[in-house]
Amino acid sequence: MTEPSSRDNKPVDNDNIVWHHHPVTQASREALHHHKGLVLWFTGLSGSGKSTVAGALEQVLHSRNVSSYLLDGDNIRHGLCRDLGFSDADRKENIRRVGEVAKLMADAGLVVLTAFISPHKAERQMVRDMMGKDRFIEIFVDTPLTICEARDPKGLYKKARAGELKNFTGIDSVYEAPEHPEIHLNGQDSLTALTAQLLEALEPYLKITL
Repeated sequence: MTEPSSRDNKPVDNDNIVWHHHPVTQASREALHHHKGLVLWFTGLSGSGKSTVAGALEQVLHSRNVSSYLLDGDNIRHGLCRDLGFSDADRKENIRRVGEVAKLMADAGLVVLTAFISPHKAERQMVRDMMGKDRFIEIFVDTPLTICEARDPKGLYKKARAGELKNFTGIDSVYEAPEHPEIHLNGQDSLTALTAQLLEALEPYLKITL
């Protein structure tokens, strides 16, 4: 029998594989951390400020004894998703893998921050569905394409305009902006203002005083 590929994106059909329930539960892990396990899903164009804002937020959370971990798009592609390209199918698989990892980390009681373009609504909804009610917080870093392209911290827009990069979001690949994100940030605001806005918005989700 041929083992299913990780790219199949389907549950393994094998009666010998079952889900095991263990005595230490998500609730008990959250009690240990003194806050709820959550996934904070930052989405926006390349250069919108996702990673910068997520990193600043994690610093503040860490200083306030919130157990957290930041999953960054570039870092993930150095390991977990190093075999994936940037076709629509590979982007979907990239987000699925990240979603599965984030789910495990949230189950461990961590606040997981993710910084991925995640351009398609369907993939973001897929991860939301994995997490369950009130554990997926979509954060839209809304920065106009012109501003992102002017920033161009890695020179990617320049390469995309020159035809050196294909399937680049915002240039020759679509970005489907969130319609109803839990948190909507103006990516042109200061980092201090954005961090303060996030802390205020997250307080009821975390069930702790920030």
